[in-house]
Formats: sequence, C-alpha cells, structure tokens
Amino acid sequence: MPSYLQWAVATLSVAAQCTAQTYTNCNPTKKTCNPDPGLRDYTFSTDFTSGQSAFDHWNITAGSVESTELGAAFTINKQGDAPTIQSKFYIFFGYVEFKLRASNGTGIISTAVLQSDDLDEIDWEQISTFPNSIQTNYFGKGNSTTYDRAQTTSVTTPEDTFHTYAVHWTSDKLEWLLDGSVVRTLNYADAVGGSNYPQTPMYLKIGIWAGGDPTNEKGTIQWAGGKTDYSVAPFKMWLQEVKVVNYNPADQYKYGDLTGDWGSIKAENTTGSSSSSSSTTTTTSSSSSKTRSDEASGGSEGVTSSKTTSSKETVNDTSAAESRSVAAVSATGVSAASMVGNCLSLVGGAVVAAIMYI
Repeated sequence: MPSYLQWAVATLSVAAQCTAQTYTNCNPTKKTCNPDPGLRDYTFSTDFTSGQSAFDHWNITAGSVESTELGAAFTINKQGDAPTIQSKFYIFFGYVEFKLRASNGTGIISTAVLQSDDLDEIDWEQISTFPNSIQTNYFGKGNSTTYDRAQTTSVTTPEDTFHTYAVHWTSDKLEWLLDGSVVRTLNYADAVGGSNYPQTPMYLKIGIWAGGDPTNEKGTIQWAGGKTDYSVAPFKMWLQEVKVVNYNPADQYKYGDLTGDWGSIKAENTTGSSSSSSSTTTTTSSSSSKTRSDEASGGSEGVTSSKTTSSKETVNDTSAAESRSVAAVSATGVSAASMVGNCLSLVGGAVVAAIMYI
C-alpha cells in the first residue's frame, strides 16, 4: 500500500481511539454551569522571556514549564511528559497571537489552541515528523463526525525559527494568520450552517505531547510519523509571547441557555467596594433582534445596569476592531490525557494532507 494511503488509514484509526479523550469539566449545553472567568481588559500580553512572573495569568496544568531567555520552555524529557499551560481567563471573540518555535523529535506534537467549555475549538498544530508544514483546525461543540475541517499550511523551518501564529475570531468569520498573512478563512455559514462554528467563550491552551509514544496504539504512532525515541530527548517547544485583543471585555461570561449559541452569552461586569455596601452589575448580552452584521467582531451590545437605565454601547465593529488590534498588538490542556485528546484536531488534517499526495 502506498505510504500516503497507509497514513490516511492510520489517521482514521486514531479517530476511534481519541474520541473519548477530549472533555470538559462542565458542558453548558448539557446543564447549567458556573460562569467562565473573563478578561476585563481589552488587550493583554505575556512576555515569557521576562521571568517566572510571566506565568501569573497562566496555570501549568501538566508537566513542567520554565521561563528562559528564549521564552517559556516546554520540555519532554521522558515518556509521559506533556507540558501544558492554560490561561486563567476566557475571551469572547477577538484576536490572539502565539509567537513560538515548534519542537523537534519524531512524533512530537506542538499545539496552540483556543477551547471552550462546550468544546468549541480553534487550533494551530505542528507534527514534528512533517517539517515545513503546520495544520489549522476547528471544532464546534466537539463534533468530530467529519474530517474535512483541517488544512495544512506551509511554514519555513518551524522547529528552528520563531513564527507568529494568530487567530482573528468574530461571530461572522474565523481567520488563521501566519506571520501577519491570512492563510485560511472560515465563514460562519460554511461550518454546517453555523452549527459547527466556534462561537462560545474560550481559554488559551499551549503545550506539546508525544503522539509517537511507543505505548500508543499503532494507528496513533503511524499518524504521528513514527515512534518517539526518548533516548535522544529532550524535545523542546519555545513560547516567546502571547498577545490578546478581547472584543468583549468582562469579569465573567455566562451561558444564557443550553444552545451554545453566541447570542445567548452574557458578558457580565461586577464591581464592588469594601467601603460601601452597594455594588453594580453590568450585563452585556446579545439581543435576539440584532443582525449578524451588528456582531461582526463582538458587535454592538445592549448594556443594562442595576443602577442606571438601559443604554446602547458599541463594543466595536469589524474595521474598528481590526485597527485597534493592529495598534495594540503592532492568545494547552487540563492534563496529559487532554493533550492526547488534541489528536482529534489533527486527524482531519492528516487525512486531507494524505489525499493531497494522491
């Protein structure tokens, strides 16, 4: 059997193995969950060359990650290592940049992901066995029944060079940018009429894991390009900087119902003072009467306050958001098991890439 067909078959077998691996602590399309902690600021950045304080807004959820002069070092030293960090906040539409250098090593997967509680997901992923390429992918509500979502993009020496991988995410469309150039666009309507479109508040997740671990299923190892040889470790990914523009700044994001639709999300700001018994809760919610064009990049929101009358506040439109993001800028798993879950995101890309070779 030709090698490209072997690879395609391997990726399909991986799909069955990985389906149960991606999970959430509370799925708001199944039951009422606590609000997600929001990012109150419109812009946010972390310089991972600045020392250990760079992790103040991040949780190290698996393995060990350290700050160095090159940036945050994600290191696989031995079997079972899968170093991962996750933001302590969520964003609701916006622009995120990851400046990183992917890991080397057969079967090592470097990932920069946005993921929501209801398993919406936006991915940048690089399989070290296949240099000079990187994959983009997305999920809506964890739906993995189709494998045409992933695409492969050329990139020059990702294991030797820092590149900027970005996502521009609005309610209308999703763009992946490589070093400032758009390499892929997904329109809302093209994601199964929007039902598979990522549209709920997301946290940032960055890390590496060994798809080629010898204990993995044969199909997983084939998909990752072969067995990982830990005798030649360490394998390192470097993350230099993360920049974020959050189109709907808020203290928290609350799901208004079980639909998982962006229009049901409430962006809530709560302020209080220890010297006063009064507090103000401001809720930014999407009105059912708004058009999708109103919400192009976070859109126009109806703002109500418990202490003031209703007013209209424009968070930003598409052009304003893009201009502000350029001026402001010039955002991976709960455990090692969840890192393995990211293989779902790569399966489609591997199949598509294999077909391209036919």
